[in-house]
Parts: sequence; C-alpha cells; structure tokens
Amino acid sequence: MKNITFSADEALIKKARNRAQKMGATLNDAFRQWLQSYVNQEGVGTRYRSTMKKLSYVRPGKYFSRDEMNER
Repeated sequence: MKNITFSADEALIKKARNRAQKMGATLNDAFRQWLQSYVNQEGVGTRYRSTMKKLSYVRPGKYFSRDEMNER
C-alpha cells in the first residue's frame, strides 16, 4: 500500500476523524472508501451513455405535456 500526504484545515480533520469514529472506522478507512467510490464514478457516465445509446430507438409516439409526464 502506498502512503500519501494531504494538507487540510485542522478543524476539518478533527471533524472528519470524529465522524469516522462514530462510524466505527478510522480516517484512513474513510478516505480509502471515498477514494474507491471516487474511482468507481468514472464508469457511471460511461454506463449511462451506453444505456442511452442502446435505448435510442425508443420513441414515445407523441409529445407528453409536463402534467402527463408527472401523472401517477
């Protein structure tokens, strides 16, 4: 595992440590989890675009008003 160093406001670090502790984790654990989710977000846009491309053939057949789209 690679070590890295960041700079942040001391009060912010203290709040982050407290929050992580309440969650039963360390600040390092919380950061690793955030880093993993940050990296995984990269694929979200790609999957969305791929899905929209696959569904591009779908046509509703008419224009729906705002009220019609919001009917339940």
